[in-house]
Amino acid sequence: MFSRIHLSLSVATLSLISACAVAPVQTLSDARQTLTAAQAAGAAESVPALYGQANDELHRAEEELKLGDYREAARQAHLARRDARKALMAAQAASPATR
Repeated sequence: MFSRIHLSLSVATLSLISACAVAPVQTLSDARQTLTAAQAAGAAESVPALYGQANDELHRAEEELKLGDYREAARQAHLARRDARKALMAAQAASPATR
């Protein structure tokens, strides 16, 4: 009897913990949008290393999301957005149209 109660409590606790972990969908969406804006600004050509880094981080975030590691997915998505913003700003600064 005790082991059934213990098992039930363990399952309930794990269910509660799982429910608290939320997929970072909005964070990934923000990173994708920023990366798309950077690409449209020509970052893939003008700052390929920085653009590539942001793209790689976004792909890692998507993989971590598939694996269920939401914390790491969110971390990678934040890095991707940060680096995509840097790439966007650098591409805009390098563009003759923005001068």
